[in-house]
Amino acid sequence: MGRNIQSEPSFLEGPILPALIRFALPLMASQLLQALYGAVDLAVIGRFAPTASTAAVATGSQTMQAVTGLVTGLTMGVTVLVGKAVGSKDKAEAGRVVAGQIRLFVLLALALTALVAALAPAIADWMNVPGPSRAQAVVYLRICGCGMCFVTAYNGISGVFRGVGNSRSPLLFVAVACALNVVLDLAFVAGLGMDAAGAALATVLAQAGSVLFSVLYLRRHPLPFALPRGDAGGWGAARAIVALGAPIALQDFLVSISFLIITSIVNRLGVAASAGIGITEKLFVFLALVPMAFMSALSAFVAQNMGANQPGRARRALVLARRISTGVGAGIFLLTFFGGGLLASLFEDDPAVIAAAATYFKGSSLEYLLSPAVFCMLGYFNGRERTTFVMIQGLASAFLVRVPLSWLFSVVPGAGLFTIGLAVPLSAVFNLSACLWYDRRLKKEG
Repeated sequence: MGRNIQSEPSFLEGPILPALIRFALPLMASQLLQALYGAVDLAVIGRFAPTASTAAVATGSQTMQAVTGLVTGLTMGVTVLVGKAVGSKDKAEAGRVVAGQIRLFVLLALALTALVAALAPAIADWMNVPGPSRAQAVVYLRICGCGMCFVTAYNGISGVFRGVGNSRSPLLFVAVACALNVVLDLAFVAGLGMDAAGAALATVLAQAGSVLFSVLYLRRHPLPFALPRGDAGGWGAARAIVALGAPIALQDFLVSISFLIITSIVNRLGVAASAGIGITEKLFVFLALVPMAFMSALSAFVAQNMGANQPGRARRALVLARRISTGVGAGIFLLTFFGGGLLASLFEDDPAVIAAAATYFKGSSLEYLLSPAVFCMLGYFNGRERTTFVMIQGLASAFLVRVPLSWLFSVVPGAGLFTIGLAVPLSAVFNLSACLWYDRRLKKEG
């Protein structure tokens, strides 16, 4: 536990693109497995349970994604602070950050578990969950809420590994969770006919298994720094994590809430529309895989190089990642615009649900051409500890553009999923404009 910090040498010296890609590839694989983790629930439910169960899991999983956003946002604060300590060779500070994270995340897990369990019926009502799906949605939320301790533990451990420049170990942890989830979903839903409750129980048990594996892994592969003894720096580091991570957590949570509001608007159109938009949201994680991985990679890469006083190297990494992500996004735009129904058919047999998802994709597909550059710039801003701007632009886009336009487009004569979907690329235009403006401002600051 007391070894000196060993930063990834390629982060701080040598060619940028190979180092960035080597770090980003395990992140892409991790995000792919995480997407599969959630998609398996929906796919198994879609094949072996009624459409009402699909709508319940689709809405419930979106809600849990919003709650999990609070954890992942704070985790980004840990990754950036650990990365900065690694870049400046300060192993004592890295240890203090991890100690503060443990204290903070224990309290967070307890609070989130209690809130989700207590508010599950109110959440289902607020989300306008269709009547046949409501009871299952409440059960799904309560069971998943009980697993928040495992969600926080997994994200916390993975965030520390990413901060020290190791993206391979988190990939291993999520692979364990994904494998367990597939087996348990088939057992509980397809085998025992437990519907939404079975999908939720499989999720929680798979998360628990992944956390147990990661703890055992840490015993054999300890962190390259020691945790401080007693209370030395623990709560001070926790406050630093909150100061840096809270804006990201708040943005992730409230942006997810904005999508829940949009889902609530769509839920009024019926079960097929509800299930259809739930499928498009699940597919988003697959389709945005490359820019999301580069966003996480840039956060760690930029943090280490800023800690090492190499801002030029950090900016060059942004430019390279943005070019690659935008090129991939162009292909995804064509796929979603012309092949949305084919993508949806991977999750659902009901023709009405497939048609609903394809229609929504038609309206929202331009987002995949615009958002890759946004994701990369947000990762760069996070690495430079400019998380307050990240929060402001995200909330402004969600609540000043996406939600109002979604509501407006839902009430115009002849409104449908296509017109509602148009709000998504319009909000992406706002995101991109704001990020380009702020990036020019940072260039002037040096």
